[in-house]
Amino acid sequence: MSARILVAEDDVKQARLIGIYLEREGNEVQIVADGRSAIDRARSSRPDLIVLDVMMPNVDGLDVCRILRAESQVPILLLTARTTEEDMLLGLDLGADDYMAKPYSPRELTARVRALLRRSKAAGRTGPAVLTAGDLEIDTARFEVRVAGVPVVLTGKEFAILTVLAGEPGRAFTRAQIIDQVFGFDQNVLERTVDAHVMNLRRKLERGRADRRYVETVYGRGYRLANGPGAGQ
Repeated sequence: MSARILVAEDDVKQARLIGIYLEREGNEVQIVADGRSAIDRARSSRPDLIVLDVMMPNVDGLDVCRILRAESQVPILLLTARTTEEDMLLGLDLGADDYMAKPYSPRELTARVRALLRRSKAAGRTGPAVLTAGDLEIDTARFEVRVAGVPVVLTGKEFAILTVLAGEPGRAFTRAQIIDQVFGFDQNVLERTVDAHVMNLRRKLERGRADRRYVETVYGRGYRLANGPGAGQ
């Protein structure tokens, strides 16, 4: 599938290599070398996906991710030399949809980009246009989520997980089932990655509403979306 992809990477050789692989897939690739330029270009060109290096001059990639996520739902793939679990969780918490540690395989990066684009585009094409559970509304066509009428900004992965759960409210999905439906080909995704996304999803849905719980833990099984008129209470 052809898409507009923004690559933000200050290593010229790495940026060119990524661009070559993505262009072979038929994508239109734009390259910037610092965080400020990444923000400006994302705002002006509205890419379909962003490949974003963490360590960049002017504004680092984590701040770029945080700023852009507050403005749009564009899928973001983070690239970083930081390899600890805390670094991964921080990137996901700031809104990244996926995370790759350096050194990485350009072929795997290309495959992950394809998967993110598929998930992003498919989210609005399957099932009912608007899914509801109590005062929670998920507009799959517009890629929007509202709680009691108030918009909630989610990452692509958070939206995909919520859409899977909302497809069958009350049903408990295992982490393996969520990985299969949300992450697709990537069998290296760990269950704790799902837990991190769910933790962030809950925090966003329940912000300022400590008495509500939309995504419930089913111990020994996985997660489910609360069902019925009392959902979220």
